Amino acid sequence: MDSLRSAKAAVSPRASFLSGLRTGSGLATASFLLAVSFGAISASQGWGPLAPVICSMIVFSGSAQFALLATLGSGGGLAGAVTSAALINSRFIPMGIAVAGDLRGGRFRRALEGQAVVDGSWAAAHLGGGRFDRHLLFGATAVQWPAWVAGTALGVVVSPDPDLLHRLGLGVLTPALFVGLLFDEVRRERINRLPALLGAVLAAGLVVFLPAGPALVGAALAALVALFRAPAPRLARPEEAEDTEDRNRTEAAGATGQTDEAARPVHSDEEVAP
Repeated sequence: MDSLRSAKAAVSPRASFLSGLRTGSGLATASFLLAVSFGAISASQGWGPLAPVICSMIVFSGSAQFALLATLGSGGGLAGAVTSAALINSRFIPMGIAVAGDLRGGRFRRALEGQAVVDGSWAAAHLGGGRFDRHLLFGATAVQWPAWVAGTALGVVVSPDPDLLHRLGLGVLTPALFVGLLFDEVRRERINRLPALLGAVLAAGLVVFLPAGPALVGAALAALVALFRAPAPRLARPEEAEDTEDRNRTEAAGATGQTDEAARPVHSDEEVAP
């Protein structure tokens, strides 16, 4: 298992980015379909043709944007809608903290790279042990963002029945993709199995008494179990692996030079003189 993780950590940045594109393509399909629904609903609520597209370009969060629709559609004010969306997006705070150690550069560059932190990409880029493949993260998000914006634009222009996706059963695509990512995470690290099981039990129990959103928030408390479990070994980033390999080569070359120098016979002037 450790050798597999080390091999994954040593993948080149280009290969990681391409892997992210492949992973993100499935997420992008689900995002596109949900975005069509968002565009159709926002158009039916009188948002106009540009506001939904601009919202998708800037917010880029399905849960937050549908919260905006639900609040405004039920007669809530703009302040209440923005507050509800901000509360939902507050999950990105711990997610950003988790991935912060694998970002690069100064504050501005790290903040820019942090924009790639979205749910599916974040989960797919996790290497285990609290480490993330930043290039896979970038690739997975790079294909999802245009799909989300394009889907919103299509929904605004075509304006299909907002309930069409639910009638076709396409609303289960995103949950199914996240379940697949969860299974991959659980299979990769045994330490994650207990929190995942507890989260599923809590979600199933709470959804009987609470709406889906609060039930999922309550189920997230199962993640606290990880605080009492032994931490996984630290994984080396690709850059660190390259630096370590170069340092080892330099040290080996230096040791060889010292050995040759020690083995070379030393002749004094008395020994050389006839």
